[in-house]
Amino acid sequence: MEDKKLPLSVRALTKYIKLKFDYDQNLQGVLLKGEISNFKRHSRGHFYFTLKDEEAQVSAVMFAQAAKAVGFTPKDGMEVIVKGSLSVYEAGGSYSIQVRSIKEDGVGNLFVAFNQMKERLGREGLFDQARKMPLPKFPASVGIITSPTGAAIRDVLSTIRRRFPATQIFIYPALVQGENAAASIVSCIRQANEGIRPDVIILGRGGGSIEDLWAFNEEAVARAIFQSKVPIISAVGHETDFTIADFVADLRAPTPTGAAEMAVPSLPDVLAYYNQLTGRLSQNLSNQLNQKKEKLDRLANHYILKNPNTLFEPKMMHVDKLTEKLQHLLQDTQSKKAFRLQSAQARLGHFPPGRVIEAKRQRFVFMQALLTQSMEKKMSQSKTGYGQALAMLQLLNPLAVLAKGYGVMADGEGKAVRSVSQLKVGEAVRATVADGNFLAVVEEIIEN
Repeated sequence: MEDKKLPLSVRALTKYIKLKFDYDQNLQGVLLKGEISNFKRHSRGHFYFTLKDEEAQVSAVMFAQAAKAVGFTPKDGMEVIVKGSLSVYEAGGSYSIQVRSIKEDGVGNLFVAFNQMKERLGREGLFDQARKMPLPKFPASVGIITSPTGAAIRDVLSTIRRRFPATQIFIYPALVQGENAAASIVSCIRQANEGIRPDVIILGRGGGSIEDLWAFNEEAVARAIFQSKVPIISAVGHETDFTIADFVADLRAPTPTGAAEMAVPSLPDVLAYYNQLTGRLSQNLSNQLNQKKEKLDRLANHYILKNPNTLFEPKMMHVDKLTEKLQHLLQDTQSKKAFRLQSAQARLGHFPPGRVIEAKRQRFVFMQALLTQSMEKKMSQSKTGYGQALAMLQLLNPLAVLAKGYGVMADGEGKAVRSVSQLKVGEAVRATVADGNFLAVVEEIIEN
């Protein structure tokens, strides 16, 4: 038999259910006990949260007027007792409890487990700041461990590509929620530490309740992060969400987008830093060049270059003194020889004079040759010193530089031209080269 009933609209059905809720006295003034999860405070003062136990959950809203009377700040994990009425939200087709009053009734089991694990791992040293690794300043590659389909991966990828496009990205798909999430995260961390390692790892997911984020509170995940040889940035949930992974990681980011900003530098900042280094290098080279020019000027104006004779004149005077000394020595030697000859003749009068004279003559020739050899040696040493001094003088001689094809410029006042800033277009300058000088007129000035 064909059904003769007319179909209802969704709106009509929802409205009917809402009326049932509104007029059912058992659903008014209900007392509920449960754990707060996913708590949010609206800018207008309303409280939105989920009230749950081990097997079920219900959405809850507490409007600003009632929320003002609450003497504490509700937080995720709190066990509370609320009083309110069940109602249906027609546009969404969902039901919730409109809370009129709320009071604390202890802390939730998950929250207790979180604090117990945090305390135990802290005692073992997993949170010590001293063992945390610094992030590389310019990473060539970044590894991302997260769900490949979540919003977090899109935010991280877009941020890295916008800030530092040269960075290579490795994606390690992981489960970030549910029973197998912890094992999946541990596997991805170990995989990122094998083979070609990224320079830094971003581990995270978007926001959620304490149950949604619980995989990042598992001990296995904490120890995998601690054992990683690659620095890890933890970016789990929103800024107000904290997990065990945040405390163990080398750095904690408030959001996945914030983690991407910490992991890679901004390209404009890198270019600015490069320009700063280039400027400092240019300034340093300019300072060194100016110092060398000043030193060259001092050498060019040295009195030895202006009076080169002063370099070897003392040597010549010293040679003259040695020559005079040798002459006096020779004269003394000859006088002594004559005296000895006369004495010998007196003592040896019985010897033939010819033999005595010949013997003395031979001795005189020998002594004269010895003296001449000594003088020639001394003169040779003096000439060698003179040659070395002359060679050094030639190295310092500015005219030798001109002979290589260089020139010296002077402006109209005779001042040496060291910079184009001294010149003007149309000004006459004098150029000095190796074999003379000439006048020139400046037609164009080009600065380096």
